[in-house]
Order: sequence, then C-alpha cells, then structure tokens
Amino acid sequence: MQIVLLTALGVGGASVLGALLGFVFKKISHRFSDMVLAFAAGVMLCAAVVGLILPSLDNGGRMPLLVTAAGIMLGALCVNVMDKLVPHLHRLSGADQESHPDNTEKLNKVLLFVMAIAIHNLPEGIAAGVGFGTGNNAEALTIAGGIALQNIPEGMVIIAPMLAAGMSHRRTFLVALLTGVVEVLGTLLGYFAVSLSAAVLPFALAFAGGTMLYVISDEMIPETHAHGSERGATYALLAGFCLMLCMDYFLG
Repeated sequence: MQIVLLTALGVGGASVLGALLGFVFKKISHRFSDMVLAFAAGVMLCAAVVGLILPSLDNGGRMPLLVTAAGIMLGALCVNVMDKLVPHLHRLSGADQESHPDNTEKLNKVLLFVMAIAIHNLPEGIAAGVGFGTGNNAEALTIAGGIALQNIPEGMVIIAPMLAAGMSHRRTFLVALLTGVVEVLGTLLGYFAVSLSAAVLPFALAFAGGTMLYVISDEMIPETHAHGSERGATYALLAGFCLMLCMDYFLG
C-alpha cells in the first residue's frame, strides 16, 4: 500500500512540477506545445496498449477478447459521458483568448479548459492504480512513470492561459494543484477497485486502457494537429511511444 500511495503522490506531483515549469516558461509557442503534447500522447498510447490492454488479454480467463473489448469500449464510453455531463472546454488557443476582451469571460473559459484537464486526469490516475492489480510492481511503476511523464507538459500548458486571463499566481497554482489531486484520488480509486476482487482485474485493466485511448484520440491528437505542426507532432508521438516501449522493456 505504501508504494501505491507514493506512486499516487508522484503521478499527481508531476502535474504540479509541470505547473511550476509553466510559471518559468510563460510564453510557450503553439509548435512547442504541440510537440510536447504529441510526445505525451505517444507515451500514453504505449502505456494503454502495452501496460493495460495486453495484460488484460493475458488475465482474461475463458473469454479474454470479450472481456477486454468490453472494457475498452465501456472505458471510452465513460469518458464520453463525463465529457457531456460536466461543463468544460476542449481547446483553448491563443486566438480564443484574444477574441474575448472581457477578463471575467476569459477566466470562465480558462476554468472550463482546466476542468477538461481534471476530467481526463481521473482516468489516467485510475490507470496508474489499476496497474498494481497484476502483482507486477515493476510494470505498474512503468505505467505510472509514463503517465507522470506526460503530466509534466500537460501541467505546463495550463498556466499561461490562466495568467493571461488575469488570475493571480497563487490562485493559478492552487487550480493546477487541484488537477494533480484529482490524479492522486484516481490512482487510489483504481488500486482499491482491483484490490476488492481479482475477478475484476482484466476488465479494469481494459477499462483504464479504453479511457486513455479515448482521451488520446478525442483530445490530444486533434489538438496537436490544429496549428500546422502535424508532421512534427506525428514524429513526437512516435518518439514518446518508443520511449515508453523502452521503459517497459528494460524496467517491466
């Protein structure tokens, strides 16, 4: 349990670290943002497939394909429902900010954008926690490490919009901290879910993988291809995927 708690704090702390870097590098170009976000998407993609979905197949019992496919689809559906039920904003470009001179309106829009980050941090945290259910702590730590790695650039990109909307440095940091807390809670939730019964492990692994695949396809890839950096973003995604693959190979 201690290693799970430390992992949860590490995964959530990576978002806070990214936020602190965001204060240092306040002006981040779209190209750089797209590169780091695409790299993070590659890390998440490999973690979802290699660290969650394939182990789900290995532990799926008599009907591994059915359990895994059902878990993936229901995981994606769950995030889709959250997207629809919780008010938030999918993208926040510099042009969007400039088109609303009213600081109150801009701030509301930024907070909706941060809400989107928080929504997606929950399933990422669950994925980190569920990984410990396999009993392979090295592999679970690799998954959590990959998620933490992609949390750093994600934490960076939410700072500049909040500061530009007129939010104080202190409040900006507190909001960024809350997104990390969501991830900590998600990690603990995922761990306790699979600890209750080993029978739910294959489904839980696939479910977590499905939530991550949905976020990658619906949010991260479209965002990285929206500002003219498609080619670079594609190679950054592949680099992130290969790095996570190497981590899994040597550490898993």
